[in-house]
Amino acid sequence: MALTAEQQAQADIQIAVENARHANQMAMQAKHAKLEAVRLAQQTLVENSRNKPVDTREITAADITAYATTLVNYVNS
Repeated sequence: MALTAEQQAQADIQIAVENARHANQMAMQAKHAKLEAVRLAQQTLVENSRNKPVDTREITAADITAYATTLVNYVNS
């Protein structure tokens, strides 16, 4: 059974809306994964620094970002 032109147009619109929704959902999941990697990196670096002498325990934002990037790259590979 073939669709009428109007039905096909409605189906095309629905597919476009669904594709946009899916793309948005995937983008949100990627952002959530990055945020989780930052949290995990921060926790890991803090825990690891507890074994260091007090005067060398400094953790910078760059340290956390670099480690989080490493985690994200590992997960995406």
